Amino acid sequence: MLSLVLFGCEKLYAPLEPVVEEDKKAIARVNEVYLYEDDIEGLTGSGSTDSAQIIQKYVDSWIRKQLTISRASQEIDFDEANIERKVLDYRYALMVHEFEKYYVNQRLEKNISEDEIKTYYDDKFENFILRQNIIRCLYAVVPAEAPQMDNFRKLIRSYPNSDLEEIQSYCYRFASQSSLETELWLNFDEVIASTPFANVQDKVTFLKNNSYIESSDESNYYFIRLLDYKISNQISPLEYIHDNIESILINKKKVELRRQLEEDLLKNAKENNEFEIY
Repeated sequence: MLSLVLFGCEKLYAPLEPVVEEDKKAIARVNEVYLYEDDIEGLTGSGSTDSAQIIQKYVDSWIRKQLTISRASQEIDFDEANIERKVLDYRYALMVHEFEKYYVNQRLEKNISEDEIKTYYDDKFENFILRQNIIRCLYAVVPAEAPQMDNFRKLIRSYPNSDLEEIQSYCYRFASQSSLETELWLNFDEVIASTPFANVQDKVTFLKNNSYIESSDESNYYFIRLLDYKISNQISPLEYIHDNIESILINKKKVELRRQLEEDLLKNAKENNEFEIY
């Protein structure tokens, strides 16, 4: 991948000099600069169904870049040494990036314990301010023609004094949508988005004043049994941001591995007298 990217840069920013190679088949030309078949070898994988599309896109890009460079060369006196230095810096940056990615992938331990997640949350909880209202609930959308609606209404309304398995069984058979994970935190706006409750203006007051919500339209009945809620600008519960914290901790491990790589390289180079500063 690295070689392909570097190759692409070289071809896109080829010098505007007459270049004619008689033994090669040209596939595009801008002024006196040619793009040859050999130049696009390896651009597509063997058997690629969209290889013609990929090549055409590359050729179009090459032509546009060459036309831009041609015009720029006419109007600007470029510092060629400075450009070459930037190209070299970019090349080195790509090489370093690819090596760091390889090094990290070989050594990264992605398993994050629950204790690590809890500790990070306890230390940084003030950083996890909710930007939306969230709820724990039982939620169901049931077609109007579904049977035993009154019995289901009693079950979901009286939870947790009713049998959750009965509620789940009914929803499995008849509900068109449902969310029955009692410990799962959900974005309140997303839950009510396609329901008659979406028109509620004062959502905070609505949540504070209701533990059971029901509505209907011509097609469905909508049931929400609120179990708990958190208002925006409050501290997010750990369960709601658990996966985010796990990602944060994995990224911190990546950063530490990159830092350790640099330190190890510098230490080993010093010990082996591999560099000097004059």
